[in-house]
Amino acid sequence: MKYVILVSHGQLASGLANALGMLAGDRKDLIACQLEDGKSADQFAKEFGQAIESVTDQDEILMLGDILGGSPLTTAANVIAQKGLAANTRAIGGMNLPLALTALLMKDAMDLDSLKESILMEAKDAMKEFAFAAVDEDDEEDV
Repeated sequence: MKYVILVSHGQLASGLANALGMLAGDRKDLIACQLEDGKSADQFAKEFGQAIESVTDQDEILMLGDILGGSPLTTAANVIAQKGLAANTRAIGGMNLPLALTALLMKDAMDLDSLKESILMEAKDAMKEFAFAAVDEDDEEDV
């Protein structure tokens, strides 16, 4: 199986997993684990290890973290390496909803390296300014 794993500070990972569930349905191939305020990196490592207990060296992982080099991503990477899963894992920092959704929906249609490249381009393309339509002051209503 190919897994998408979300790791973050605070509740970003679980919130993003919740949003993905709304868009892509309940998935067994999506795992979310977060470093809550007041939790040590060792506690997070233990919880992350439990979260990926069912992942084997026959599986592949695309791990998305909130901040490249942040404690959740680096700690999770260490746990993955200790479990002997690093060769089948790609990790990306700076996760967002378009990136995670593309990863989840496209992961079975391409190999891990192609998927990584595809979602990196998707994430970059998703970052755009929202332009407000011009409003004629005569047409404005008091709100």
